[in-house]
Amino acid sequence: MPIFRWGHAWDPVRDLEREVDQLLAKVSLFQGIRFGRQYPPVNVYERNDEFLLTAELPGTRSEDLEVLISAGVLTIKGKRIGPEGISDDRYRRQERPRGAWQRSITLPDHIREELLEAEFTNGVLCIRLPKASVTPPRQIPVINGNPV
Repeated sequence: MPIFRWGHAWDPVRDLEREVDQLLAKVSLFQGIRFGRQYPPVNVYERNDEFLLTAELPGTRSEDLEVLISAGVLTIKGKRIGPEGISDDRYRRQERPRGAWQRSITLPDHIREELLEAEFTNGVLCIRLPKASVTPPRQIPVINGNPV
């Protein structure tokens, strides 16, 4: 009876992924683009008085980052420069994205946009999203009046 080892169960999937990467790399329009993945990956945590968004951005400099907020959408823009002196044809495997990127995330309605803070330390971007107080619904009395 053959023994199935879970540790190697994903090897065929990784092989297929590698083949798709190589195929897409040959088409200049899709150079290095992977569908279904957004960069940078983010985590959002809810605390009592705020939401905390973190994004890992190794190889990105703080001066290459831009954080914008407009109409309830948080946009993070940046760029990551690859190593100098290495041309695209020298890569044998490329998994870390480089170049310009942008990520937009819709925020919950109860955020105090004017108090957002962003901090970049050791390649991790932390954005603090303070919660706004939620106004409870108020009942409005209806009175009889004259028809218009």
